[in-house]
Amino acid sequence: MLKYFFATTICLCCMYANQLQAQLCTGSLGDPVVNITFGTVSQPLTSRQTSYRFDQDCPDDGEYTIASAVPQCHAADNSWHPLREDHTPNDINGMMMIINASQDPGDFYVDTVRGLCSNTTYEFASWIMNILATGSFCYANGTIPNITFSIENTDGSLIAKYNTGDIKATAFAQWQQFGFFFTNSNNSDIVLRLTNNGPGGCGNDLALDDITFRPCGPAVTAFIKGDNNSADSNICQGTAANLVLESTVSAEYTNPAYQWQQSSNNGTTWTDIAGATSLSLPINIAANAQVASTQYRLSVGKTSNINTVQCRIASNVVSISINEKPSPDITTNNPFCEGKDIILSAHKGTAFNWAGPDNFSSTDSTIVLADANSRYDGVYSVDITSAAGCSITASTRVLVNKSPVAAVSNDVSICEGSSTQLQGSGGFIYQWIPATGLSNAAIANPVASPADSTNYTLIVTNEKGCTDTAFTKVFVWKKPIANAGPNKQIMEGDTVVLEGTASGTNITYNWTPNINLTTAQLLQPIAAPTQNTTYTLHIQSLQGCGIAIDEVFVRVFKKVDIPNAFSPNGDGINDKWILKNIETYPEADITVFNRYGQLLYKAKGNGRPWNGTYNGTPLPVASYYYVIDLKSNFPKLSGWIMLLR
Repeated sequence: MLKYFFATTICLCCMYANQLQAQLCTGSLGDPVVNITFGTVSQPLTSRQTSYRFDQDCPDDGEYTIASAVPQCHAADNSWHPLREDHTPNDINGMMMIINASQDPGDFYVDTVRGLCSNTTYEFASWIMNILATGSFCYANGTIPNITFSIENTDGSLIAKYNTGDIKATAFAQWQQFGFFFTNSNNSDIVLRLTNNGPGGCGNDLALDDITFRPCGPAVTAFIKGDNNSADSNICQGTAANLVLESTVSAEYTNPAYQWQQSSNNGTTWTDIAGATSLSLPINIAANAQVASTQYRLSVGKTSNINTVQCRIASNVVSISINEKPSPDITTNNPFCEGKDIILSAHKGTAFNWAGPDNFSSTDSTIVLADANSRYDGVYSVDITSAAGCSITASTRVLVNKSPVAAVSNDVSICEGSSTQLQGSGGFIYQWIPATGLSNAAIANPVASPADSTNYTLIVTNEKGCTDTAFTKVFVWKKPIANAGPNKQIMEGDTVVLEGTASGTNITYNWTPNINLTTAQLLQPIAAPTQNTTYTLHIQSLQGCGIAIDEVFVRVFKKVDIPNAFSPNGDGINDKWILKNIETYPEADITVFNRYGQLLYKAKGNGRPWNGTYNGTPLPVASYYYVIDLKSNFPKLSGWIMLLR
């Protein structure tokens, strides 16, 4: 993006970054009529502004780019300086024109300026850098940039020109300003032209930025009268001041005219002050003036064109600042309590000077008086001075108060679910922390019923706001809890582990009855009862927090006696297949099959015994097969039966 700013006179010349000068304006300059910074967005110039081709990424001979840094393609191989920013001051992401010069001479940049003032001197200038790096192949043998600055009529006829001469490469990236100035007779519109004089190829690569065209005239110096002729004045808010701005103008204009201007945005825009048309300007600052910074300058022009801003030059800037006084407040950690640290802080200053009792002094913004006692009593004052030299005195009184002495009852132990009364003293206001389990955390003697052991902190505060702290602990003994575990079942003659668990603080435990147990004092003993038995787990707190019991039932199943033969022949002996102890399993399923898998007999629990028939017909002598499902999480029983006659 191109930026244009219109102002007064213009001149141009050649000046290096190290302040070496050639043909630059030696007087004062006006605001730029033209100010080309190339903006902050990469956009190609128009075909009327340059004869070079635009390349966004890596310009070759006869091409240019608008960028904020030298393209990596040339910086990476050390051909060009690795330039990372443009020349324009305070121009974030600012662009510049980077040129890989053509094999033939041509125009880098062309622009038309309109509305010039007659009989006014202008400066035409630009900042230029030979970007060829010293380590490159072309450094010693390449073409050196050489540029002509031309000012022409709009019909192409030459008005004035200036040649930079060879712009030699430098060891490091270095901007140099080149330019010249001329006096416009009566041209209203002119053409500015920057022309490449050398062929491209190896070398002849450069960067352009900040092309300006601005009025040039006599030296104008503005200052504040009676203040060492300074150009800056700092006034403290609340102070009235009567200042006079004066200016000197060198003898160049035969009939000069003057106009004082002011700016409230740090020189971004300027406004004429009505009636301020002499070399001096009185400035009256009222005591109630608001904090502000105002800039002033004297613009000068010929009487014939003083009303045209583009024809004026301007003096240096004079700044008058009304500065805020430091805050008169002192912040403290009041109340001041015996044995505690006293902290006093002053604000909004750069220099501090404290004074207090017992010859106390300090230059810190914050002072700490450790382990306070009555010798610190008294008035503390501080002189606060801001960076602008504004000062104020503030003071505060310190009175060290007696601190309370907090006291609490000794540590105590209680059974879970019980309570105890805490005892606190020494204050006017009480606060227990945490409040968990307390009947009231804001009284001296609350009732504590915590669910778990808890450390309590008591903060006591006296009438002066001073505090002290004490600590106590309530130990909570957990009540006994018994869990005898799940019920068990075993086959007669087997064993089982009882799965008892217990919890509580300092407990003992045992099982009853102590019959067929390995050890009654184990939580998980091995049991081998011969009949159904209920075992009871007893848990007792040795802290006096009670007894807990729980029961577990162990069912003992009798073993089923299964005959492997019977003879249903009607002799009254073994006429039926009778299962001994089957009555222990009332839900058992009993089935008998032949060798082909045919179901011959089915009974439930202690039903009718099998008599060796199927559907009322006696079965022949043979082996038959049984399956017995006891339905009590025991394995199924199976085998063969011999039927005899």
